[in-house]
Amino acid sequence: MVTTKPVFSFVLAALVASSAGVAGAAEKNWTPPKAKIYAQVLSDRIMAAHPELLSVTFHGVPPNMTKVYTMFAGSYPDRIGNADDPDDIDVTTKGITIVDPRWHRTNDTVKKFVVQTPLRDASGANIGLIVYAFKNDSPGKDDESKYYAAALSMRDALEKDIPSYAALFEPAK
Repeated sequence: MVTTKPVFSFVLAALVASSAGVAGAAEKNWTPPKAKIYAQVLSDRIMAAHPELLSVTFHGVPPNMTKVYTMFAGSYPDRIGNADDPDDIDVTTKGITIVDPRWHRTNDTVKKFVVQTPLRDASGANIGLIVYAFKNDSPGKDDESKYYAAALSMRDALEKDIPSYAALFEPAK
């Protein structure tokens, strides 16, 4: 069967290494501008509209940089500028989606379910990565489908508000 719809790669991930165990995971590789950028406005808006989320973060390569993968906006401002982990880079460069139920994560103090999916602009082009961390106080067998669908719905609704990747880095209005 031939399909014209995009093919999504799914990776069910329960990574062994914690982000603290990955070399350079907390290192800063970018400094945001002093003024709030448009991507941060979008992050704040998403968090205000979705109490089921613990966090949302935007990742990619800042303008005028090459292969400097970083978190450039999100609900944890102190983490902005942190270098991306290898799984973040895979989503950005390969266009895959990672559905991560956070099994056996001893460093997670709050139960959560994470979906990392390509960020898209208004034309539908993959332009980076967006990560949604959902509250997951009572894990269930249907969590993967539920959180995957919710993340894609939020991501797809966001597309119309992103005219281009460069627009994400413009000063907020």
